[in-house]
Amino acid sequence: MMSNLERLVYMANQIARNFEALGHEAAARATADHVASFWDPRMKAQIFAYLDDGGKDLSATARAAIGYLRDKGAPAPQTRATEFNAVDESGHVDAG
Repeated sequence: MMSNLERLVYMANQIARNFEALGHEAAARATADHVASFWDPRMKAQIFAYLDDGGKDLSATARAAIGYLRDKGAPAPQTRATEFNAVDESGHVDAG
């Protein structure tokens, strides 16, 4: 069974891998956007601490994304999945 931290690293790497076709920089921004939009503050704090300790098991793209998010904050929405509805629109989710 994976620890919480191992699961976070796994998820960050999976998210980054899904965006790799965009190229490294765009994939890192899209990963940072996804983590900012969908991870709760405790998850982000844990992955930031892991990165600060070296982040040895993060892929290059995941490492760049987590560093970007930690240092610069969330980028502008990179995918439609992280664009939220305007205040007067009915609710939508990206969960199918």
